[in-house]
Amino acid sequence: MGPRTDISAFPLAPPPDADDPRTVAAHDWNAFVDVEQMINHWDRPGWSAATRRYYWMITFPGEDPLIEHARGCQRAIEPLGFDPIPGSGLHMTLLRIGDTSHVPPATIDQLAATAHREVPRAFTIHAIPLTASRGAIRYSVAPWTPILALHAALSRAGECHDIPTARSTHLLRPHIGIAYCNRPMPTASVRDAVAPLRALTSIPLKVSHVRLVELRRDSRRYQWTIHHEVSLASSDT
Repeated sequence: MGPRTDISAFPLAPPPDADDPRTVAAHDWNAFVDVEQMINHWDRPGWSAATRRYYWMITFPGEDPLIEHARGCQRAIEPLGFDPIPGSGLHMTLLRIGDTSHVPPATIDQLAATAHREVPRAFTIHAIPLTASRGAIRYSVAPWTPILALHAALSRAGECHDIPTARSTHLLRPHIGIAYCNRPMPTASVRDAVAPLRALTSIPLKVSHVRLVELRRDSRRYQWTIHHEVSLASSDT
């Protein structure tokens, strides 16, 4: 399987119990407490206004409780001057497929058809307030097991079409961002702003679809076009 850590993953290692909400939340927060300096999320090599990349993502259209909850958190952290993610842009990134210049449209269509046969059943997760990473403020998420199973299924689908997995399943750190840091700054003020929000109630989210999108950056905001929506089979869970 390879190493279970990666210097680009945050937190560096997964939590000891990735399905227990309290354990996941504490693990994410403790990792952030050890961070001394925020980085500019947008300062990413390889990205430009012309970049177009295919990704598998979970998006949350119509999830009004999550959107309203996120807006309240964004209002609370507004003095930090971060770039808030609009309600329509809330998402969980699962897997990078590749640049549009490298993956033909026909392959994308075939990939979506294969993924439809591979994906697991629908499941419920919880968005847990609130934590941060080196470049963003975000919800922790639990349980991880169904998310990792979905990531593994999408990876298998990609392998069927000679699309290499950009990141192994065991290196995925599920989360939902609400605001991006747009400059280097000490973390102390971020921790002070986020800490009171950790007492808020978690939000249940039913995951019944995964979307294959073409992602782009428009100024300091992500935008995407949905190319395929793959339904997860209904579940009683």
